[in-house]
Amino acid sequence: MTNDEGQVTEDQGLALHAQKGNAIVPPQLSTAELDQEPVTAQPVLHRWVRGTLIVIALGLVAVFVIAIQLNPYQGGETWRMGTHTQLGLPPCTFKTLTGLPCPSCGMTTSFALLVRGDIWHSLQANWVGTLLAVLWMAIIPWGLLSAALGRPLFMVSIERTLTKLVIGFVVLMLLRWVIVIGLRFL
Repeated sequence: MTNDEGQVTEDQGLALHAQKGNAIVPPQLSTAELDQEPVTAQPVLHRWVRGTLIVIALGLVAVFVIAIQLNPYQGGETWRMGTHTQLGLPPCTFKTLTGLPCPSCGMTTSFALLVRGDIWHSLQANWVGTLLAVLWMAIIPWGLLSAALGRPLFMVSIERTLTKLVIGFVVLMLLRWVIVIGLRFL
């Protein structure tokens, strides 16, 4: 501190004046510490997030139970789309109006075929649906383990990972749709 005459005086608080030699500075890192990778903290999941992961896992199990009960083989051949009508749902409105399949046409059928181990026909029905089903199959044990351990396995941010997955699947679904539509006009 300086007084009214501009002279340096000692402060009663933390003295950071260079002449006194007092400073708050961390010690220099050793070379061993400089070579170490920084440790990333694992986030702890709140109780409501853990509960949500369990609910999501149970919901996905229900999706696969429904897929098992659908019959993608009718009339002696494999359906490529329309399996959802067995649930009492109407035919695809987009296809009914335009005659063209929508971006998600064949997705329910691909799930129903994949749970039966018919990977080839599942890919033919909707290969993005097959990828989505495989991802959802992996999310079931991941969600249950993450909830049990109280931290997300294999990732730091669930939100960031989920955002990337959703954007990726939307892009793949639209890419597949463009390819399907393009092949119809060749």
